[in-house]
Amino acid sequence: MPEYAENVVVGSGFGGSVVAHRLAAAGMEVRLLERGKRYPPGSFPRQPWEMAANFWDPSAGHLGLFDYWSFRGLDAVVSAGLGGGSLIYANVLIRKPPEWFVRDDRVGADVEDWPVSYEDLEPHYEAVERMLRPELFPVGRPGFEQVKKAQIMLDAGSELVPLGIRFTRSRSAKPAVGVPLAPEDYGNLHLKLGAGKGTKGTGRVSCMLCGQCDIGCNSGSKNTLDHTFLSAAHHSGARIDERTEVRRIAAVDSGYDVEYVVHPEEHDDGRERRTQDPRVLEPRHLLCKRLFLAAGSLGTTFLLLASRRELPGLSLEALGSRFSSNGDVLMIMKDARSATGRPLALNASSGPVITTALRVPDAVEDGGKGGRGHYIEDAGYPLILDWLVELRPTALPQRLLVFAAKRLWAHALRNPRTELGRDLAQLVGSGAWPSSAMPLLGMGRDVPDGRMSLENDRYLAVDWTTKTSQGYFDEVRESMSAVAGRLNGQLVRYDLLSFLRRSISVHPLGGAPMATAPASGVCDRFGEVYGHRNLFVVDGALLPGPVGANPSLTIAAMSDWVSTAVLEGRTGARR
Repeated sequence: MPEYAENVVVGSGFGGSVVAHRLAAAGMEVRLLERGKRYPPGSFPRQPWEMAANFWDPSAGHLGLFDYWSFRGLDAVVSAGLGGGSLIYANVLIRKPPEWFVRDDRVGADVEDWPVSYEDLEPHYEAVERMLRPELFPVGRPGFEQVKKAQIMLDAGSELVPLGIRFTRSRSAKPAVGVPLAPEDYGNLHLKLGAGKGTKGTGRVSCMLCGQCDIGCNSGSKNTLDHTFLSAAHHSGARIDERTEVRRIAAVDSGYDVEYVVHPEEHDDGRERRTQDPRVLEPRHLLCKRLFLAAGSLGTTFLLLASRRELPGLSLEALGSRFSSNGDVLMIMKDARSATGRPLALNASSGPVITTALRVPDAVEDGGKGGRGHYIEDAGYPLILDWLVELRPTALPQRLLVFAAKRLWAHALRNPRTELGRDLAQLVGSGAWPSSAMPLLGMGRDVPDGRMSLENDRYLAVDWTTKTSQGYFDEVRESMSAVAGRLNGQLVRYDLLSFLRRSISVHPLGGAPMATAPASGVCDRFGEVYGHRNLFVVDGALLPGPVGANPSLTIAAMSDWVSTAVLEGRTGARR
């Protein structure tokens, strides 16, 4: 006999964690399934031998944090861990601008039709923000002065953005670096379940300004979903199963109602670093009344495609459509200089990854000059990248040759001088290149005309190109050039992906879009799948187009919107 749970949530990102919390807090039975493991503070890998195993590929025995997908012309990076993308996102909690909830009933892949409005989501934005507690970076405050990029980007016309990071011990305290954080009323999931093997503890402190947000925050400063919604859901009685991956779902007739059977597979510690064909794993059978898919745009769409025969009536015409990269663009600004020509110290490896953003209006709003709107944001990175840049292959060999030549010349002349400080300093380098360089991130309203499908009925494929959004991408690069110009810097595409004519996205969206009718969407405006009562999509796959801003907050608000509709009985009985 299969196990039974009233509500099953697949995935623990910004969609799954919110719905799990809302339903559990209302006294409903909730079981959340997450393929990855927990990462308490101090457990994120840092050493080379740890990072080597920090990728996700179960068939090769890798059960780590980073899941890297490669498609034709596009690569995507997502997370596999309890807390989903919040474990590796850059903490930005910006609402989707009201004007960007466009409505367009015309037929065509280059238009969007959002069946929800900003007014619909506004109370749900507020509810999510109360839990995630966004704060502005305390630029210029004692202890935070060394984060130069924040002040410099403000001088260049940017504005501070709300961040899901704790800079203060409590709501009324002053900003401080590395102070212990006050516990939440709902407790700490990691403390209740135990820190786990190899971790350094579960205590949280305020931001350490280390630039490591995107590789896992070992200080617990980020208000990641495991510290917020998931801890609250667990406190309310939700059962959370980590290292439990779902590969198939099916609708079944239980005699009195349509229910869903989920086939989860467990990844235990014994499978790490061991090659394993996932097809031979023996799945369990879990029956539920309501099923919420929150495995991310790629994961949820893959699940629906792989299970389409077990879900008769699914809108196959719309399934896989509306794929968008959220307009992601990464470029490097280098050689920034002051008005006097001196190198401008940006210190991009100090502070949070992102502190500020510049918003360029869209043609659909007042003040827009045409084209599709976008954001330009500063980017930080871990300190190790400063060393990699300073010791890059184009610079280090030349310095080594100069150092070796000086040593040989001194040896030949029997030079009695033994102090080598100056020569060693020249060998290490001045640090001017990494100090005055900084990545710039762009995102916005690209054209959501990509399509996902299955190859050989097993592998996810994405048919996507930048050609239909070329005007948008050109505008983003023009905006980046303007920012670099205000800082007297140069803009370069300093990455292998651009050389290979590929793009990379950390915000893949779409695949099971919401719409007003099944001919143009997989789900209705409450996230319920057309033709399948009590089957919901609550993650980025649900969005019918790009958010434009960082999508995390909008995905969470959308999940809260769906949760409210379920709790108020506005779903299921309509069809």
